[in-house]
Amino acid sequence: MNNVLMYTTALCPYCAMAERLLQSRGVTRIEKRRVDLDPALREEMLARTRRRTVPQIFIGDTHVGGFDDLARLDHAGKLMELLEGATPSPATGALSP
Repeated sequence: MNNVLMYTTALCPYCAMAERLLQSRGVTRIEKRRVDLDPALREEMLARTRRRTVPQIFIGDTHVGGFDDLARLDHAGKLMELLEGATPSPATGALSP
């Protein structure tokens, strides 16, 4: 299973929902980077994602986005593929091994 990284804050309901969704899909370990505790991590998140909101979720090397993006990926049936190691095609967004 691919590694999961989530930029997060302490009081973020969308972060909690993202964590629950990932856990329901079998993810047992999420690396959490608390941007509210470390301004350098917030700058890192901004540089990597060009987004200021949390959560910002990476599965492997793929930036998924926030909770809504994660939920859409799951609803489309692509989350498990990504967790298992498939990567999205840059042109179509379709997943490929």
